[in-house]
Amino acid sequence: MKKKALQFTRNIGIAAHIDAGKTTTTERILYYTGRTHRMGEVHDGAATMDHLTEEKERGITITAAATRTEWKLDNQAYDFNIIDTPGHVDFTVEVERSLRVLDGMIALFCARGGVEPQSETVWRQADRYKVPRIGFVNKMDRQGADFLEVVKQVKERLDATPVPMQIPIGEEEDFVGIVDLITMKGIGWDEEDGSTFKEIPIPDDVLEEATKYREKLLESAAELDDVLMEKYFENPASISEEEIHQVIQKATQELKIIPMFCGSAYKNKGVQPLLDAVCRYLPSPEDVEAISGEHPHTKKQESREADADAPFAALAFKVVHSKHGNLIFIRVYSGVLEENSTFLNVRTGKRERVHRLFQMHADKQNPVKQVEAGDIAAVVGARDLRTGDTLCDQKHPIILENITFPEPVVGVAIEPRTQGDLDNMEEALGFLMEEDPTFHVAVNEDTGQTIVRGMGELHLEIVLNKLNNEYKVAVNQGAPQVTYKERFTKTIRHKQILNRQQEGVGQVAELDFEIGPTDADFLKSEAYISGKTRLQFSVEAPSDAIPDAYVPAIQKAFSDMMDYGTLAGYPVEGMKVTLIHGFVQAGDAPELAFELCARKGFREAAPKTAPLLLEPFMLIKITTPEDYAGGIMSDLNRRRGLPKGQYTRPNGMGINAEAPLSELFGYVNNLRALSTGRASASMEFSHYAATPSNIQAAVVKKVRGI
Repeated sequence: MKKKALQFTRNIGIAAHIDAGKTTTTERILYYTGRTHRMGEVHDGAATMDHLTEEKERGITITAAATRTEWKLDNQAYDFNIIDTPGHVDFTVEVERSLRVLDGMIALFCARGGVEPQSETVWRQADRYKVPRIGFVNKMDRQGADFLEVVKQVKERLDATPVPMQIPIGEEEDFVGIVDLITMKGIGWDEEDGSTFKEIPIPDDVLEEATKYREKLLESAAELDDVLMEKYFENPASISEEEIHQVIQKATQELKIIPMFCGSAYKNKGVQPLLDAVCRYLPSPEDVEAISGEHPHTKKQESREADADAPFAALAFKVVHSKHGNLIFIRVYSGVLEENSTFLNVRTGKRERVHRLFQMHADKQNPVKQVEAGDIAAVVGARDLRTGDTLCDQKHPIILENITFPEPVVGVAIEPRTQGDLDNMEEALGFLMEEDPTFHVAVNEDTGQTIVRGMGELHLEIVLNKLNNEYKVAVNQGAPQVTYKERFTKTIRHKQILNRQQEGVGQVAELDFEIGPTDADFLKSEAYISGKTRLQFSVEAPSDAIPDAYVPAIQKAFSDMMDYGTLAGYPVEGMKVTLIHGFVQAGDAPELAFELCARKGFREAAPKTAPLLLEPFMLIKITTPEDYAGGIMSDLNRRRGLPKGQYTRPNGMGINAEAPLSELFGYVNNLRALSTGRASASMEFSHYAATPSNIQAAVVKKVRGI
């Protein structure tokens, strides 16, 4: 097949706060690019990208959906791979893994709501992955719409440098079009479906403001380029449109500015210039820095250029289970992957065969013979691929940076309604964990209960509905419960002896070790932050006491035991173990003897480290009319909340606070009652902190019965 011109490919995501209009904007993009022939509407449950039953019923996006389409600018066709992401914070995993594999992003803002809580969360995620972005202020037809106020909020709350490329002609119900500040022309759209647009006169009351912001645009461009700076001082009129585009493109891709656009996707206004901006300003796969990784054997850093002729390398970023087998979404960074070819799965060290390849359009699969550098696609046939796995050429192995996911903080105990459903439940929960890295399943060793954990009450509700509707497994569930952690506060030395008979063979092992909290530097390490390990492990014992071959089994035993703390059975936040001495005499199974000794040693030593219970704190962002602020603050104080600032918003004020999750179940309903339904809140995980002693005692008593 002919090698693609990668400079005309755009891998983009659309992200924002819930209800800012992401899916509606995506539907308009698909319509105007000819990918669909009918506009799907979220409120009708007919949006192409919201294809899950839960999404149609609730009118929200739950899972990121990918599609491919094409747009022409100046008679040049551009290929778009688009991912529409959820706005609800409980599904932030979908945004996280999407941004990991995208080259650019459209950040949507509501013209009335402005920079809302999840806008800030998405922005931080995009900053972490260094994703260039452009801003689109949607819903300009809504009452209270204010484009320039939103631009101001982007500057102040997101610490960004927004540069308006347009200003609106009219606002609210009088919004009729936009002024392009580069061409200084007015653009208006037809009322039927927005497919056609034309140049319209700039009203006198808008012209003065447009001239002012055109001057600011030229100033911003001149500050970014020395040549333009000279032209600007000598003769601003000599600066060409193409020169402005080039400077804006470079500055956008270097994360120096955010070009800002406006429109109303629902009213079919402003989408086509947004598509032009994606082509002009957001990077192609060739424009972004070459992906880097580590050679699995030499541990040296290597890179892969976005080139079909380079060795194949791709990252699996999403798994979707179906009755026909797993559908694995991949981003191809270099090389080519063909149908029925093989690749190396670096995590397992095994070869895998891809039977079929697909380009996705929401839930529809379009078969292709091959995919290459720059593509986002899906593969079928691989036996053991998980989210975050690297796929690569067997002769040129590389491990790409994995995707870091937040830990779940809310748990629910579940049980199958019939004994016959037990095996089906365990299998289905395994599939759900493959699909969603923020959904965890554990069995309480003391009670035998199955505990499922997720990012919030809505997240768990959706997953358990899926368990019932898709896998036909009915379960009973308990009340939501907090996922605590345990922290060791004291280092102790412990000697553990194992002496037992196993099938007539004596197993004798001895371990002398120190156990306690990790060093401060370890908590800052990449291995800890990325979630690769919570165990700081070292060996000071001589090799004749603990042979090197047996050390991995001991290390794994300690690591596994960290999932079950001895205070109340919750995971240990971090732990340091130093092996000082050892001895083993166990016939054919010395590794097993050491492993059992380590497990027993943990159980006996951990209670002596003065463990503390840690509870998750949530960052709460509240929007409310000022009249209700006093009552809301009093209620937060009762919930052990800590104020983190207040600020003025259109039609009210914003309140930021932190509070322990244990005090926040049902909070949104309570907030509605306090404000007669006029306040709203968003919550996301902030950090873990020590639980007050009286609450720790109550939790331990509830869990242990003591």
